[in-house]
Order: sequence, then C-alpha cells, then structure tokens
Amino acid sequence: MELRDIEIFLTLAEELHFGRTAERLHISRARVSQSIKAQERRIGAALFDRTSRTVQLSPIGVELRDRLRPAYEQLAEGIAAVTALAQGTRRRLTLGTMGAIAQTLSAATEAFHVRHPGVELRFTEIHPPDPFGLLRAGEVDVGVLWLPVHEPDLTVGPVIRSVPVRAMMARGHPLATRTSISLEDLAEHAVVGPRGPIPRYMEDSLVPFFTPSGRPIPRGPLVSTFQEVLTAVASGASVALTQAEAADYYQWPEIVYVPIADAPLSRWALVWRTATETSLIRDFAHVVADTYR
Repeated sequence: MELRDIEIFLTLAEELHFGRTAERLHISRARVSQSIKAQERRIGAALFDRTSRTVQLSPIGVELRDRLRPAYEQLAEGIAAVTALAQGTRRRLTLGTMGAIAQTLSAATEAFHVRHPGVELRFTEIHPPDPFGLLRAGEVDVGVLWLPVHEPDLTVGPVIRSVPVRAMMARGHPLATRTSISLEDLAEHAVVGPRGPIPRYMEDSLVPFFTPSGRPIPRGPLVSTFQEVLTAVASGASVALTQAEAADYYQWPEIVYVPIADAPLSRWALVWRTATETSLIRDFAHVVADTYR
C-alpha cells in the first residue's frame, strides 16, 4: 500500500465524507474513491459501509485504522524531524498571511529578528477561500488565519488580535450612507462569497449564512482573491464583509467601509501543520505570544 493511499484511508476514517477528504488532501473525489476501492480489493473486504447518506468504518476498517495510524504517525514524525534539521540548516520560516494582516505582524517579526538574527522570514499570501491549502502543501510553515479552526491535522497557536468586521460597499449602495448597519440588514443585500475549499464553519464565522433572526443572507458573486472582492464591490452589485484593516490599506475612491454594530470580533491566530512542527515554529509562536500577550 502506497503512503499516499494510507493517508487517504486515514483521512477518510476521520472525516467519514468523501468530499471533505478530497478537499483536505487537495485531490479529486474520484481519486479518493479509486484509492479506497483499490485498497478494498487488495485486502478482500469492505473498509467502509457506504450508503447514499452516510459513510462509516466497517469492522475491518476499524482494525486497519487502529493498526495503520501508529505506523503512519511514526513516519510523519520522522519526516518532521528531518524537515526540522533541514530548516535548522537553512534557518528560514515562511509565513502565510492574508491582505493587510501582514502589516500587523511587524512588532512580532522585529522581536523575532532580535532573538533569531540568522533566520530569514518569508511572506506568502494565503487567499481566504483556501485557508489551509498552502499549509498542507508544505509551502507555508505558519499561517495567520481567523478563528475558529477545527482541523485535526492543524495546531492552533497564540491569538494575535481581535478586530471588528466591516461591510465594504460601493458609495452608491443603499447602505453606504449609514453610520453603521446590523447583520439583519444583510438579508436584503447580496454578500460576496468565497470560491474555494473553505470549510463552511469557517466561512460562516466571518460571512454568516443567516441573520440573528434566522433570515438567509444571499450570496452574491463568488470570488477567489481580494482583488476580485474589490472589483465585485466597486460594481455596486454586492457587499463584502472584511477585517477593519482593509479600510486602512485598501482605500478605493468608489468604496466605503461601514461598521456592523452586532458583528462579533474576528479573532486571528497562528496555525501550523502538527506533523511538521519544528523548534523554529515553536520559537516564533513563543515570540508572538510574548509580543501580543
């Protein structure tokens, strides 16, 4: 059995959902199905009991999961240890941030440079519709993401900040002249939605699907990047919910930012892949915790 097939099986054993497994591993749903069927043919028994509505481990699947997981974790720890040695030699840490959030890390990065003058910090942009992709692909060591993050393969580190959420809209939008709006107002206006594998719970925490009274909030155009958000909003067709920093760093003449009186604060934290945690990542998390304590 190939290592990738083991990873697919163990992930499906956690998610019990072919679609979520495919999204988490950044492969097609068909690839998940083909892998499981091949493993079942090789073993000679069903690993999952599948219906049109549910996916559950079979008794053989439970036995295989319990036997494979320790070996897989040992392999992952070995890879992480070698990665830590390599990163210790290169002394480089890649941070993934969204939009203007990178600017808010300046105090922490300066403190980190003082303690670790030989370490190079690199920044890579994470697009909100796919908050975990670069982390799981190994292209980012630490991501700065909004909470909640409930992913079994990821570790949530210290919280950096809590910021208000604002409604971004064109100056000609019906809500643009208000000093503030409420979440109930959004039931009457289309809101920009993400085009990507973002978990529904994470999207809902920033861009709710329903108002506090239970009315659905209509989704407008689906976007992949913040530039697409700006373009969609400037056209006047929809509203976007974004962090307060956007008003400081993305000021377009035809766009305004209106406070949302009853929106909860958005909390941001460090997040990294548990299996590839290194001493450098832990050191950066400690510096961040000390800086923003």
